[in-house]
Amino acid sequence: SDDAQRLQSSLKPGQRLVSLEGDLWRWDGFRAWAEDAPSSAALRLQQLNRLEELKQSLERATARADGARQAHETLTVRLSDLADADKQARFARREADRLLAEAARSLSRVEADRNLAVGRLKSLGLAVTRHEEDAMAARARVKEADSALDELPNLDTARTEIEDLRMTVEAARITMMTRRSTHDDLCRTGESRIKRAQEIKTEVSGWKHRSLTAEKRMAELTERKETSEVELVAAQALPAELAERRETLSYEIKVAELRKAQVSDALSKAEGALRDATYAERENERFASEAREARARSDAKMEAAHETVTHAAERIADEHQKTPNQLLTLLGVTLDVIPEMEELEVEVNRLKRQRDALGAVNLRAEEDAKEVQKEHDALVSEKSDLEEAIKTLRSGIAGLNREGRERLLTAFEQVNSNFALLFTHLFGGGEANLVMVESDDPLEAGLEIMCQPPGKKLSTLSLLSGGEQTLTAMALIFAVFLANPAPICVLDEVDAPLDDANVTRFCDLLDEMCRRTDTRFLIITHHAVTMARMNRLFGVTMAEQGVSQLVSVDLKNAETLVA
Repeated sequence: SDDAQRLQSSLKPGQRLVSLEGDLWRWDGFRAWAEDAPSSAALRLQQLNRLEELKQSLERATARADGARQAHETLTVRLSDLADADKQARFARREADRLLAEAARSLSRVEADRNLAVGRLKSLGLAVTRHEEDAMAARARVKEADSALDELPNLDTARTEIEDLRMTVEAARITMMTRRSTHDDLCRTGESRIKRAQEIKTEVSGWKHRSLTAEKRMAELTERKETSEVELVAAQALPAELAERRETLSYEIKVAELRKAQVSDALSKAEGALRDATYAERENERFASEAREARARSDAKMEAAHETVTHAAERIADEHQKTPNQLLTLLGVTLDVIPEMEELEVEVNRLKRQRDALGAVNLRAEEDAKEVQKEHDALVSEKSDLEEAIKTLRSGIAGLNREGRERLLTAFEQVNSNFALLFTHLFGGGEANLVMVESDDPLEAGLEIMCQPPGKKLSTLSLLSGGEQTLTAMALIFAVFLANPAPICVLDEVDAPLDDANVTRFCDLLDEMCRRTDTRFLIITHHAVTMARMNRLFGVTMAEQGVSQLVSVDLKNAETLVA
């Protein structure tokens, strides 16, 4: 306390000393003892100590909560990993069962095809035997005809019969060769089917091995699942304990925060009172200083006013030879309504400048104003006409765009439906559709062709092979023709990149288009299968050098003649 009394005189405004016992010495000479009453400083020290203890307790509780939260997150991640492993095992089992079923179906189909091929082979063998017997009988009849030739009196008739018999034999021989070629083809097909059946048996054995492996893997996964379930039960009990501990810690944290808030409020109130007192003192000093300065300015203004009045009286006397009072009486005004001198001079100068800026008087101003008004009225009328025309034009454009969008969407839906149907027909499965891209407005959007042939992923047209692109393009062309048929359609060697099977599908689709529409199709082709399916053939031949000749064949009439 002695040191505090000695140091109190050296304190600056706003400073104070507080002892550990709570005694207070302030810069203005005020003293307060702890035993007299619990001062705010002593309470503040106690509150600060309590706040420090609460902060340490909060840090320890936060550390324990973070550890519990990390343990909970670790267990959650492990549980999700075990669940994913279980899902993968189940998916692998389902996939193995599906592949095994597909292999069994493939084996049954191959065996059925093999049985059909064997039956056809036997029937063709019987047909070949029958045709050989017919040929032998024909040769015997030829011999009989040769022996009876000498006995016949009419040589021309015998020759005619012999020629007919020879033609019959030749036709039988050609038929026999055709049947024999067909028999050889069936033999080769049967051998390939047998080879494919052996391969399928090998694949079936492989799938069975995979199925056994999958079962072993499933047993391991089942065992791991049981272990995981035990761990999961233990892990599920742990979050409840952690949650209970977390609630207890949360309650303690809330109580500590409440106490901290109360202490902070009391501290902020005390500091606010101190700031208000300090601010009031400074404001009083500032007001006193401003009052002194205002008094000095008032004295200076009063002296300047006296000088101004004297100068004004002298000027009035020089210019008007009157006193200020006489001038006021002459003007009929009072001192209360007279503005400042500077304002009067500024106003006079402004009026003079305006007068000089007006220049000479324009006698045609009224006529010029009438002409300008007429021009203005004409321009306003033209503007209103243009605005009406613009509104009408925009309305028409909007109507055309609306009708165009409706028609475009209708045609798009129809073409898209036809395209999906024709694509499935040409590829024997799969799916395809048209998609508008790059804009939500159908009039500004682009068109993208999305295709998924059987056994492939969904992709754009540019990612397909050459034959697939050709079939897709033909499906789109015919889809447009179904929506808006044309009288004539010219196809220039569209079957060039296609194999025989796809050419047959193309010809079948072409026949269907001919039945459903009235379009005439002109096909330019070098493919024999396509030419065989046409109604009429046109060919250009060069019998002589430099001389071209058009040859036409009606296939329907040719078939009638052959039959």
